[in-house]
Amino acid sequence: MIGRNDLCWCGSGNKWKKCHFPQVPVQKTMTDALVAHYRKQGILIKTPEQMNGIRAAGKLTAEILDKTCAMAKAGVTTAELDKYTARLCKEAGAIAAALHYGEPPFPKSICTSLNEVVCHGIPDDVPLKEGDIVNIDIATILNGYYGDCSQMVVIGKTTPERQLVVDTSYECLMKAIEILRPGIPVCAIGEAIENHATSKNCSVVYQFVGHGVGVRFHEGPQVAHFMNKNQTLLAPGMTFTIEPMINAGVPEAVIDPINHWTARTKDGRASGQWEHTLLITEDGYEILTPWKRKH
Repeated sequence: MIGRNDLCWCGSGNKWKKCHFPQVPVQKTMTDALVAHYRKQGILIKTPEQMNGIRAAGKLTAEILDKTCAMAKAGVTTAELDKYTARLCKEAGAIAAALHYGEPPFPKSICTSLNEVVCHGIPDDVPLKEGDIVNIDIATILNGYYGDCSQMVVIGKTTPERQLVVDTSYECLMKAIEILRPGIPVCAIGEAIENHATSKNCSVVYQFVGHGVGVRFHEGPQVAHFMNKNQTLLAPGMTFTIEPMINAGVPEAVIDPINHWTARTKDGRASGQWEHTLLITEDGYEILTPWKRKH
């Protein structure tokens, strides 16, 4: 199957995407047949009521994330951050989606991934220290709907390599978000991310992907952050995460053989990640987790 970045069949020497790639008309009104078509792929096109519920969950999740990130300082443990988040969730009438999720059950309410940890770091009693970078990943359930997002926090002044992955992963996220609109293929997201990451001499983790979210914690589509050939077209009512994991060294991650959750870079070099939950609208996109970058 020809991919968007392959040479066009016509012999022009140009990439297919810039030559004879079909210009798909944007479908702004989702018919029952189209909704059913996406559902067969595990993709739930959300109703207005569902959008409002996911929007509320995303807003709450972003607020809790902002407050938790503000608490992350030298001397504070990630276990303390976890307890703080759990308390905020309870006060808001929400549930921490990560707690007891998966197999083996995830043991904490949030993920805290430091330095060379790519994702799914488990909060512990080790204090944060000057120079650490930490990804704080929070997902909540509010009135049955899910929000999911993460930010990086830099503890004091860090190394150039760690700062590089913090900045590049954020830039990759925002460049991917900027292209979102109905009618573009899912693979365009990975293309935007990998093009920027490689321009900064970084690599993109390929073992973990973004995902549909909102009615369930994990839905379709899978959103790869690297070059791929997923031609599924974005459509109004889709909700999903974009959460690129960007490494300073090799792209491979190794999962902890003891806890079966924590993924670390294979070469021990730094990794960074930021995440938003997005809604595809009739004319573009909406960020449903409106946190504000401070690091």
